[in-house]
Amino acid sequence: MVWLLRSIVLSASCGLFASRGALGLVFGPVGTDSPAPAGGSIANDAPPNSFFQDFSPPFPTNDWWVGFGAGDGNAVVAGPFPYQSHLGPTDLQFGVSTSRNFDGVSIHQPTQTDWSVGFVEHDGNVQNRKALSWDSQSVTVQYFTGSSTMTSYLVPGSPYLTFSYSRATPKLTSANGAITFFAGNTLDSGASTTVTGTSFQVDNSAGTYIIYSLSGDLSLTASNDGTIVAGAQFDGVLRVVKLDSPSHKALLDQYVANYPTGVTTDYDFNGDVGTLRFTWSVTGNAADLLMLTWPHHRIKMQNPNFPPTSSLAYLTTKGYMYPTLGNVWNLVYDLPTITWNAPRTPDASCIQDLIAGLEYEIANLPAVTMPGDFYFFGGHFAAVSRLALIAEHVGRNDLVQPVIDWLRGSIVYLFDSASTAVPAYETGWGGIINRAGYNDTWVDYGNGYYNDHHFHYGYLLAAAAVIAKHDGAWLNTFRPTMEWFLRDIINPSRNDPFFPVTRCRDWFAGHSWASGIANGAGDRDQESVGEAVNGYYGALLWADVTGNADIKNYARLLIATEQHAAQVYWHLYPTASATDRDQPYLEQGLRDLVTIGNVMDWQAGAWLFWGDQRVEIAAIQILPVTPINEYMYDAAWAQAVYDYTFQELNNATYGDEWKSVIYLAYSQVNPAVAAQLSSSLTSWGTGNTFSNQLYFLSTRPGASNVCASAPSNPIGTFYIQSVTTDAYVIESTLPDLIASSTSQSLAAKFQFAFAPNAGTIKAVSTSQFVTADISGSYTISASRDTASAWEIFTIRPKQGAESGVYSILAASNKQYVTLGSIGELINNGANESSSAGFRLVSA
Repeated sequence: MVWLLRSIVLSASCGLFASRGALGLVFGPVGTDSPAPAGGSIANDAPPNSFFQDFSPPFPTNDWWVGFGAGDGNAVVAGPFPYQSHLGPTDLQFGVSTSRNFDGVSIHQPTQTDWSVGFVEHDGNVQNRKALSWDSQSVTVQYFTGSSTMTSYLVPGSPYLTFSYSRATPKLTSANGAITFFAGNTLDSGASTTVTGTSFQVDNSAGTYIIYSLSGDLSLTASNDGTIVAGAQFDGVLRVVKLDSPSHKALLDQYVANYPTGVTTDYDFNGDVGTLRFTWSVTGNAADLLMLTWPHHRIKMQNPNFPPTSSLAYLTTKGYMYPTLGNVWNLVYDLPTITWNAPRTPDASCIQDLIAGLEYEIANLPAVTMPGDFYFFGGHFAAVSRLALIAEHVGRNDLVQPVIDWLRGSIVYLFDSASTAVPAYETGWGGIINRAGYNDTWVDYGNGYYNDHHFHYGYLLAAAAVIAKHDGAWLNTFRPTMEWFLRDIINPSRNDPFFPVTRCRDWFAGHSWASGIANGAGDRDQESVGEAVNGYYGALLWADVTGNADIKNYARLLIATEQHAAQVYWHLYPTASATDRDQPYLEQGLRDLVTIGNVMDWQAGAWLFWGDQRVEIAAIQILPVTPINEYMYDAAWAQAVYDYTFQELNNATYGDEWKSVIYLAYSQVNPAVAAQLSSSLTSWGTGNTFSNQLYFLSTRPGASNVCASAPSNPIGTFYIQSVTTDAYVIESTLPDLIASSTSQSLAAKFQFAFAPNAGTIKAVSTSQFVTADISGSYTISASRDTASAWEIFTIRPKQGAESGVYSILAASNKQYVTLGSIGELINNGANESSSAGFRLVSA
């Protein structure tokens, strides 16, 4: 349980310590104080099993191997790739998927078990298997009975599985059919053979494996019925490897003597460049360590020693793993320099509408209420906090304080033990959870079981950072509480006694996993890579406002690596070559789907657990839209997303909350067109706002005059006149709006006011807002004291009509206003061509 750190200690800006790893830095903990949140302490109902019998919390909850320690410990886990494995009662079971298919939506490489490796003396007691140690990427597992032990170093990227025996008789069992060939001998039904040597090639239905002894000659007896057993107890090391092609044997034979037993993950920072470094501890010659790389590694590795790709290759859901030599990898990333706001001022043509939007949205913030969860509360909480930052950026400091007041009033519920959603410290594994979900996976998407923590807490940290930026006294009071959330997702150090290291991050996979320990912690998955980035962005903002330079750099590195993974594994490029060395997805049909909705260990595809619309699949990888994500929305992908979702974007039945963020990604390609498209939106979801929409697209590189031609509602006091009948909406029929007289003297006056991308209509004589029923079955009426979503209308020049003629769209149901038989205004027109035409006559 060590990070294999040297003892060199450097002072760090966080006031604790940064340590030197094998070559670079490993930052010290954010804090070591015992968490005491408002919800107290509680253990969830899925405690760690006996795999951790020699250790105490905190434990990893999202690592690829956590299924060994959760539930009954028998889950098939996501590694160590190219293998997937699980713990049998007496042996480690593993395999390499030999089946890959594309079903039109996803690629699948179903897990399979090829072999199990154990020893004869094991008594079958599942308590007699345990973790010996783990680090930032690997885990060491031991099976034991009496003085007999088998220790396996499970290191992602190693083409071999390594087993170290002490006073134990090795036993290998085929899990995939009979043994048909062993060490040069064909085995017919019922046959067996005994061979002594150091290398044994064996075939079963899964294909060919090689068993190597690194400790001298070994006598093995193989039987057609599926067992291979040593002739005596063994003290030494066996390595087992899948041989996918005879041409790979030479490389495997050449480098088998050098094996990894663990890895140090550390980093260095040089200005705005970060180096992520993996250094494997090696028995043998470190320079001759044979490992396997994924595409994201190869793209970023500096000065690699790559043997030919033809010499060794394993196909996985992340593409081909190809070989490299050496125990040190340096992966270099350009780090983000953006913090609170975009690095450009908004385009001047957008400022007037942007300020109007800020004024409207801040004036109409919803009443502060107790949150029912962390996720949706956090998303809206963070979206509101952006209003303060945008107001500050455009020089409207007078609008900042109302936002800060609202944020303070909202976040106070996190510090109140009577709240519905209140943080508690979970003692079984070690972390902050929503107390309401400690025994229910359906609460807050399984937050109580460590699902989605980086999604949830990134939002909370981002908004809290905005409060702290403007209220030092609040920061002084609540900093410890907020830093428990920070430590939960971004703690860099094994010296924090209450939280695991960077909970969700899989350093070898190159990205985070959202799945925790629920349901035995089997498959690993992550849908929303955009929210993963935001988790670390929230941490960056908090680190910046608290002056923690180390954690800020650590967050920058996490953002850069997560965004790079997004572009490699979530973004699809239809015109890319299937044969490119670093292409993860060989199937043209998959790349044509433009966006991966869910990356899992054994499948990846354009689907979601909760939706199948193209706009949903794309949008969940884009949101939330914050300044930091301009690095992630590369132009080629943004254009492909726009083209792929075009039909849904132009269909009013699809939600504006998804369309809005797709338009923002597209603003990286063409901000003027994005502004035009965005002007049709009437809702932005709980995690976006009109002001954020306009701010982001108006701060794109090269944005100039992008809002000049974007349409907006007329503002002022008007009479409403039907073009068809020349009749005015009259005063006497109010609250119902009925155009029934051509006499202007009988007409009702209406005040048309700004709302984002739309407006409100209020009867002057009654001061009642016009509302439109969602069913579209009733006459619209001036009958509301205040304006909400049902009182919003989009008024635009009617297509094909003369100048000064408008159509009216009700935001409540996205239907156009038509005229009934007696002139009543009804929101039931399915499209713009079916809408009535109206003149707005100045009153």
